[in-house]
Amino acid sequence: MRTIGIIGGGQLARMLAMAAARLNFRTIILEPQADCPAAQVANGQIVAAYDNAEALERLAAECDVVTYEFENVPVDAAERLARTLPVFPPPRALETSQDRVTEKQFLNGCGIETARFHAIDSQDDLERALADFSGQGVLKTRRLGYDGKGQRVFRSEADDPADAYLALGGVPSILESFVAFEREISIIAARGTDGTIACYDPAENVHRNGILHTSTVPASINEATAEAARLAATAVLTALGYVGVIGVEFFVLADGTLIANEIAPRVHNSGHWTEAACVVSQFEQHIRAVTGLPLSNGARHSGCVMQNLIGDDIDTLPAWLAKPDTLIHLYGKTEARPGRKMGHVTWLD
Repeated sequence: MRTIGIIGGGQLARMLAMAAARLNFRTIILEPQADCPAAQVANGQIVAAYDNAEALERLAAECDVVTYEFENVPVDAAERLARTLPVFPPPRALETSQDRVTEKQFLNGCGIETARFHAIDSQDDLERALADFSGQGVLKTRRLGYDGKGQRVFRSEADDPADAYLALGGVPSILESFVAFEREISIIAARGTDGTIACYDPAENVHRNGILHTSTVPASINEATAEAARLAATAVLTALGYVGVIGVEFFVLADGTLIANEIAPRVHNSGHWTEAACVVSQFEQHIRAVTGLPLSNGARHSGCVMQNLIGDDIDTLPAWLAKPDTLIHLYGKTEARPGRKMGHVTWLD
């Protein structure tokens, strides 16, 4: 039996560990939080920081391959592990996705259009960039932002930018132009060790307060737009020499063309629907990819809607349990807090 190391112990690692067990793999989690969701289902846990040298050495010694559940894993740690055993997705994918400016430059280099942007390293940079964008745009930290955190929105020239750079911590940032889009979609795709690529159908996403609320499949897009999403994902996977599952988010314009928003080098919240509507979920697909097994073709048998249960949404569980054709997946978290993902539900169409 082979052993997979997973860096990170949240709900994504939990679902990866569950998928791995079904294929007779062991999993060991590297996570500093002892009572993390993944530890409840994995075969073992190393309780240590992600960049702890001794812990990384132990992980490498006990595993045959290492993967990760989130994109803020220290690149140095991934590169250190990669000198000893396979690390999938490759550290280059982490390095590309961790910096929003680097990410957009990479996407543009792949021929994939993004929103206009300026790198921001000072308050003066911000004010010049806002002038270029007619006072509008979204200021984001270049690193570590997620679920709407680390952002400031400027909707008009009336919005005062004074001290906005310092308010975000005075760290390297990016100002992105607004995009006049009709909907948001994402595509989950995978590339195997042999270069085989498989894509799931694009999902249409709705966010609330910067956090994904629902993903609906099929998305309200035409086949040309769906094919453009598949081609973009394929270009990204190929350029990175990628192995594993990736999520690529897009804005869909009125004419059906796509503007890439970001890439996530991991299994993705907007792909949770695959657990209910596909024979092989994104989690099993990722395990197949990183262990060298054949990929599924990503086909689905049903349309569906996936909804996150965030914070007190967990109190609606009895109603979801009574709803037919609904898969419920809870994450083993004992405390519901505002903005915290407690689980998700997917109902088939």
